[in-house]
Amino acid sequence: MVGKGNLSSDSGVLIDTPYSFSTDSRARKGTNPEELIAPHTQGLFTMALAFRLQTAGYTPTELHTEAAVTLEKNDEGFSISRSALTLRASVPNLDQEHVRSVSADAERTCPVSRVAQDRDHIRRAAG
Repeated sequence: MVGKGNLSSDSGVLIDTPYSFSTDSRARKGTNPEELIAPHTQGLFTMALAFRLQTAGYTPTELHTEAAVTLEKNDEGFSISRSALTLRASVPNLDQEHVRSVSADAERTCPVSRVAQDRDHIRRAAG
């Protein structure tokens, strides 16, 4: 697939960073869709989970989330076929079953997860 360019962000984290579907950041400087979506997903999910736990009166001592995003070619082009979150959590005074329940709620209500679940919220703009 052809399609490449450079990305910059207001925060300065990305400054003319090479971007393409074929970029393998392990081989050279640059990024790709999967590498951008995964940390965004894990960050928002972890913040949503931390908020829910703290609101319920629990203070986690560890919330470590890893995200793996799979981008696959299909008949319509490319799509994210899978986004898997792996959570390692330590929350004093809360058993694993309750951590799983709160985690499921955080994942269901996470802003990124909601966009992925309801594609009608994605609007196209042409200018």
